[in-house]
Amino acid sequence: MSEQHSHANRRLARATFIVMAGYLAAKVSGIGREIIVARTFGAVAELDAYYAAFNIPDLIFTLIAGGALATAFIPVLAEYVSTREREAVWRLIGNVLTVVFLLTALLAGVVALVAPWLVRVVVAPGFDAAQQHLTVALMRLILLSTLIFSVSGLFMGVLNTFQHFLLPAFAPVMYNLGIIFGALVLSPRMAPEKAIFGLAWGVVIGAALHAAIQVPGLWRYGVRIRPHLALHDRGLRDVLRLMGPRVLALGVIKLNWLVVSNLESRLEEGSLAALTFAWHLVQVPETIFASALATALFPTLAHLAGQGDLAGLRRTFETAMRLILLLTIPTAAGLWILGRALVQTVYEGGAFTAAATDAVTIALRFYALGLVGHSALEVVARTFYARKDTLTPLWMALIAMVGNVALALLLLRSLGHGGLALANSAAVTLEVALGVWWLRGRVGGDVVGGVVQAAVRVALATAGMVAVLVVFHTAVPTWPAWGLLLAGSVVGVVAFAAVGVVVGLHTWLSAFGMRLPVGR
Repeated sequence: MSEQHSHANRRLARATFIVMAGYLAAKVSGIGREIIVARTFGAVAELDAYYAAFNIPDLIFTLIAGGALATAFIPVLAEYVSTREREAVWRLIGNVLTVVFLLTALLAGVVALVAPWLVRVVVAPGFDAAQQHLTVALMRLILLSTLIFSVSGLFMGVLNTFQHFLLPAFAPVMYNLGIIFGALVLSPRMAPEKAIFGLAWGVVIGAALHAAIQVPGLWRYGVRIRPHLALHDRGLRDVLRLMGPRVLALGVIKLNWLVVSNLESRLEEGSLAALTFAWHLVQVPETIFASALATALFPTLAHLAGQGDLAGLRRTFETAMRLILLLTIPTAAGLWILGRALVQTVYEGGAFTAAATDAVTIALRFYALGLVGHSALEVVARTFYARKDTLTPLWMALIAMVGNVALALLLLRSLGHGGLALANSAAVTLEVALGVWWLRGRVGGDVVGGVVQAAVRVALATAGMVAVLVVFHTAVPTWPAWGLLLAGSVVGVVAFAAVGVVVGLHTWLSAFGMRLPVGR
């Protein structure tokens, strides 16, 4: 390995750890938020309406100011920062911000007008009239946060382009604090039938805090953001051109979630809430491991692709995939075995009953089967985007959507809400497998063999860990949930590390610029 490549990996590692720390704080605060929400409201119809109300606002944000903007904006802005004067950079930022905000405002206004039809026909046709009316009112309020996020999302892209990851990584913490404020301060001050609106106002407050925390970072880099509208500007056209396929791909993903939400609304009360609580738990390791790495990795991938350094692109991709597999395969197995103890420890209490624990545990275990796929997709998709290929991820998403909907319809009757979680996991696994296969030759060599070899090695170490955990779990059936979770996690980590040394997993750390004193 060249010294230059080793230095680049160490720099990437530092950036990843910064983002990981922020994401860890965000997830800890997010779990705290969910605990408060779960124990305050329980898995009830009002909470189903609250979560359903996010579908369309999230769709608007995702398509315009979320992932679509980031993947298109960062490569273009990075080129401007490297080759243009600062005034041109500020004009591009102001132009993109103005267009994004106006588009978001237009769509939010339309959605607010037709919200009753959307909820009745698209989002939650299975809700009764009162629950649909509540969903409409909550959706209109949450749309205010979407407007704020259209600005905040661009702030994140600007700071990440300047290789500043700290404040954007901690912005979600502020969002969670806003919702916690809504649950603890605003909801109790409202009439019981209106308490759920305290959460919705907390969402709006959290979005404002999400944007505000990033402002000092913009000041540090001297970023000047002024409203500017020039529809024929070349930089704006480049961003919109790259956004096109990405918008379609994300639209497919969100359409997929809308279909699933439609199916969820036909299940018994609390099913949507159970799936949401489980999804938030499985998102913790995905965000901390995969999203953090992918966020820090993307500017580097874009730089390597822009230079035509395909060998460097392939090495960086393979290193990232090894780390993803190393972290997520054993985590997924641990979630399956210790999932019930985790749900009991985190959620159970107050209005959250043992029956709700059963429902969330079922969903969590099936979602855990897709943890590796969701995590690997973060890196696979960004590798395509770094090469300015936004069409291939679109085809991946389309195929995955068809598979997800087909499996959801097939499994819904036999497995209930668990079938929806299992369909999601199977579909994303197919999606990432297709992505790795289609990357062959596009990143300076065949990556399929390396990824498969890595997966096999980690799977062997995980199998040893699972055997030890099953014995441990059987030996202590009367332990309290928190004790079982804590001790089981320690036992699992130790077992995985021990077997991992035997199969040579520790040597992979050297590929990331780190070494362990194994065998000395």
